[in-house]
Amino acid sequence: MKRKLLFLLIFAAIAGNGFAQISFKGTAPRAVVAGQQFRVIYTLTYSEERGKDILIPETNGIQVLFGPTVSTSMMTNIVNGNRTTTNTLSHTYVMMAEKEGEYTLSPASIKVGNSEYKSNELKITVLPPDQEVTAANTNAQASQQESGSQAKASNGEIFIRMIVSKSSVYENEGFLVSFKLYTTVDVTGFENMKFPEFEGFVAQEIELPENKQLQLENYQGRNYRSVVLKQSILFPQRAGKINIGQGKYEAVVREVAQQQRSRSFFDDFFAPAYTNVKKTLTSQAVSIDVKPLPGNQPAAFSGAVGDYKLSSTISATSLKANEPVTIKLTLSGTGNIKMLKNPEIVFPNDFEIYDPKVDVNTKVSTNGVSGTKTIEYYAVPRYAGNFTILSIQFSYFDLNSGSYKTLSTNTYQLQVAPGEGGSGENATIVTGINKEDVRFVGADIRHIKTGHFNFQKGDFFFGTFEYWLWYIIPFVLFIALFIIYRKQVAENANIALMRTKKANRAASKRLKTANKYLQSKQHELFYDETLKAIWGYLSDKLTIPVANLTKDNVEVELLNYGVNETLIHEFMDILNTAEFARFAPTQGQGDMDELYQKTVHAINQMEKL
Repeated sequence: MKRKLLFLLIFAAIAGNGFAQISFKGTAPRAVVAGQQFRVIYTLTYSEERGKDILIPETNGIQVLFGPTVSTSMMTNIVNGNRTTTNTLSHTYVMMAEKEGEYTLSPASIKVGNSEYKSNELKITVLPPDQEVTAANTNAQASQQESGSQAKASNGEIFIRMIVSKSSVYENEGFLVSFKLYTTVDVTGFENMKFPEFEGFVAQEIELPENKQLQLENYQGRNYRSVVLKQSILFPQRAGKINIGQGKYEAVVREVAQQQRSRSFFDDFFAPAYTNVKKTLTSQAVSIDVKPLPGNQPAAFSGAVGDYKLSSTISATSLKANEPVTIKLTLSGTGNIKMLKNPEIVFPNDFEIYDPKVDVNTKVSTNGVSGTKTIEYYAVPRYAGNFTILSIQFSYFDLNSGSYKTLSTNTYQLQVAPGEGGSGENATIVTGINKEDVRFVGADIRHIKTGHFNFQKGDFFFGTFEYWLWYIIPFVLFIALFIIYRKQVAENANIALMRTKKANRAASKRLKTANKYLQSKQHELFYDETLKAIWGYLSDKLTIPVANLTKDNVEVELLNYGVNETLIHEFMDILNTAEFARFAPTQGQGDMDELYQKTVHAINQMEKL
C-alpha cells in the first residue's frame, strides 16, 4: 500500500511539471512615430514541447520589415525540493507604420502539439514625425562635432506641465490636475520636487505605480517621452478665482561631458563620456474659475455635488422593549464622498440613540472619486408601543442637469412589545425637566436599601509586596529605556558609523530593484541600477561622497580599509563590466545573471570584514 501511495505522489509531481500552463503573449510599444522602426515581440512560455508555425495577421498601414528573429531561454526553480522548468520562445518582428493614427494588431497564433494558442490584441498609437526638430537636431549635432562643445538640455527639450481637466467648475465639483514631464534628453531622476499647494481645495491624490514608464507623446508638433509624476482630484471649497501656484523641481539630466582636449580620429570608436547635471524646472500657475451653486437650495442639502444614490434597510420592524434596532443607510455615487455630511434620522423621543457607525470606501481615479458611504444608526426603544420613523432625505446638486435633486428612503413602522419581565410596560412620567417629558421605565429605578449594614474585614492590596512591585517595575523599565536611548543618540551622532550600518541595507534595496529589471530583461536599467548599488555601497562603507569616488582612487581607499586584493579585483571587475555593458549592451541573459551573483557575493564578503 505504501509503495502504491509513493508511486502516485511521484507520478503527480512529474505530471505537475509536465503539464505546466502554456501562455502566448504579445508586447509592443504603446506609441511610435510614423516612418520609424519598432519591435513587436511574441513570447511563448511552455514546459516541454516547443511551439511552431507562428502566424501574425496583416494590418493595413503597418509593414513587417524583418522577422521573425527567434530566441529561447530556460529557467529552473527549486522550491522545497520541487523542481520546475520554464522555457520561453520569443519571436521578434521589426515593423514600421506608414501614417499616423490608431492601429490594432489582431491576435497572432502558434501551434504547440495538437493545440493552437492565440496571443492578446495589441493597440499602437502612431504619432506624426517632427521633421523640423529632427533637421535642427542634425545641424546641432554637426556643429557640436566640429566645435567639440558640450550638449546641454534647453527649455524646449525638458519641461513639466500642470494640466487641469477643467478651468471652470462649481463649488465642490471635482476636477483632475496632472503634473507631466516631457523630455527628449536622458533624465536619471529628481532630487527635489516641490509641487504647488492646493489652497482653497480639498485634494485626493491618485495612487500611481512606483515604476513609472516613459511613453512617446506628440506635443505641439514635437515628439517627447512623457510620464505622469502626480495626479490629484481637487474639490474647490469657495466660489471665485482660485489660483494654483507654480511648482519647482530639480531634475538630474545626463549630458555629454565637455572634452578637455582636442578631438582625435580614435574618439569616433568609443562612446562619449557623460555627466549628470542638475536642471531646475517650473510648472506654470493655473487659475480656476469656481462658480457658486444656484440658490433655492433644498432643506436637506448639505453641500453634496455629483451623482448619488440612496438606499436604506432596517434590522427589524417588530421587536421588544430594550432591544436594539439598526437602520443602515448607503450613499453611493461619484463626488467628494468622504466630505458628505451624514443624513439625519428623527427617532421618537422615547428611543435611546447612539453614535452612528460610518464606513467609507472610495476609489480615486482620473474619472473622479467614486464609492460608497455606509452609516449605521443604533437606537433602543425603552417602552412598548407603535412608532413611526419618518423618511430620510438627502439632496445634492446634479452636474449633468445643473439642478438640485432630492433622494428619499422608505418610512418605517415599528411595533415594540413589552420586554422580558414586563419591562417597558409601566412608565413613570416626570415633567418640568429641561421643558421636556422624561420617561423612566421600571428597570431604570432602584430603591435605596435601608436598615442595618454588616461590615466585614477583608484582605487589602495596599502595602503588600505586589503593591510595591507596581512602582518598582516601571521605575526599572524607565532607567533601562533611558540608557538605551542615550546609547542610540550617541550612535546617531557618529555619522560615519551610521553610514556604514546603512550601506548593506541601501545596497540590498537597489539590488532588489536590479533583480526586477533582470527578470524583465530590461538590460540598460539593470546595469544602471547595479552601478548605483555598487557606488552607493562603497560611498557609505568608506564614508566618502560618491562625487569623490572614481575607479582610480577606489582601489587605494579599499586597501586602506583593509580589503584584500582578490575582493578589490572583484569590485573593479564588476564596475568595468557594468559600465561597458550599459553603453555597449552586448551582454546576454546569462552574463547579467553572473554579474548579479558576483555583485551580491562581493558585498557579502565586504560585510564580513
